[in-house]
Amino acid sequence: MSDGHSPDADVVEELRVERVAPQRLHELRRRVLRSNNPAVAVADPRDEDDAAVHFAGLLGERVVVSASFYPDESPVDPHLPTYQLRYMATDFDVQGRGYGSRVLAEAEAFLVGRGARQLWANGRDTALGFYEVTGWRVVAGSDHLSPETQLPHHVIVKRLGDAD
Repeated sequence: MSDGHSPDADVVEELRVERVAPQRLHELRRRVLRSNNPAVAVADPRDEDDAAVHFAGLLGERVVVSASFYPDESPVDPHLPTYQLRYMATDFDVQGRGYGSRVLAEAEAFLVGRGARQLWANGRDTALGFYEVTGWRVVAGSDHLSPETQLPHHVIVKRLGDAD
């Protein structure tokens, strides 16, 4: 006799963080960061560069977090080996569960291993609280509108490893 309760109903899928091809992130980038507009480009010209690194947070095969990193000169400390974070997105229905923080932590550890000592990004103002909690700082006076979305952003930075 079944009580209508499946044993699988209690299984919570564990988030996996993996390096992926950038194309695997495009659908989430479009949906979360570009209002699901099919006419808006979600590929970065640097996506296929050998030094670019793309991470996905996965629940099963579903991409729920995206983060791409590109070697770039820091607008704050140009002497430090730096990567720019772009296309950080967490799917709407899983925001607030710590998945984005987990992807960032694993990506940061990987990038420190590659010699990175700093990250920078143009962070959406609506996400600044998330970035600050994960160790980023907002650069004073760096507020601007994104040319792609016309949404308010600030430059944000994070020191990694033994950055001086």
